[in-house]
Amino acid sequence: MIANIVVEIPYQIITGFLIWACFYYPVVGVGQSSTRQALVMLFSMELLIYASSFAHMTIAALPDAQTASGIVTLLTFMSILFNGVLQSPSALPGFWVFMYRVSPFTYWVAGMCGTLLHARPITCTPTETSNFDPPTGQTCGQYLSDYLRTAPGVLQNPDATTNCQYCALRSSDQFLAGSNIFYSERWRNFGLIWAFVLFNIAVAVITYWAFRVAKWRSVSKEGKKGSEAKEKSEKVGKRVAQEGAVPPNREA
Repeated sequence: MIANIVVEIPYQIITGFLIWACFYYPVVGVGQSSTRQALVMLFSMELLIYASSFAHMTIAALPDAQTASGIVTLLTFMSILFNGVLQSPSALPGFWVFMYRVSPFTYWVAGMCGTLLHARPITCTPTETSNFDPPTGQTCGQYLSDYLRTAPGVLQNPDATTNCQYCALRSSDQFLAGSNIFYSERWRNFGLIWAFVLFNIAVAVITYWAFRVAKWRSVSKEGKKGSEAKEKSEKVGKRVAQEGAVPPNREA
């Protein structure tokens, strides 16, 4: 089992590198630092290594691939649903918050998004912009001067005297914080995925040994008595066969 897991790792690394090269530069470009580029590449490789270890974990104790595929589909679907992106952690029902914490995609998506989108400026579309008029004789900047000292957003037209346009967000980090994604936790998230990989490998090895190698013998008292009676009956039968038929009663 260990050899089967280890032998796939080089293939997952190569595949992860090819996937990273195909999507990163066409989508993101070359503007980010080399450290962030390398970290995204490592996250891409790590995801495939995790997927391989997860597949081994689910198939190790199951009788066939069809059963394992059903369980993998269910667990993967739940991990994606509760990773904090489709629904923020604060909006999840109280009972299901534990799925947000145990889902490996929570940390993988947070690491990828935090690394790729950190410190990107936000420009609101017209439908995302708040529009209002300042008091007569004041510009938008004068009217919102006190508010803008602590406001997280951007006033797009501070010199206008009508139709002030305010965007509620200034940076991508503000948007990501709503899903509990922070750039400062990128390396922590990278390490946590490796913890999931090691957990998968450990479970795969233990369950393989428990279900396919170890011989579990649990005989109840009734079963033990039944086996002893059967063994005694077989011995009597062998003795009768060796001695021949029982002679008739002479007095009769």
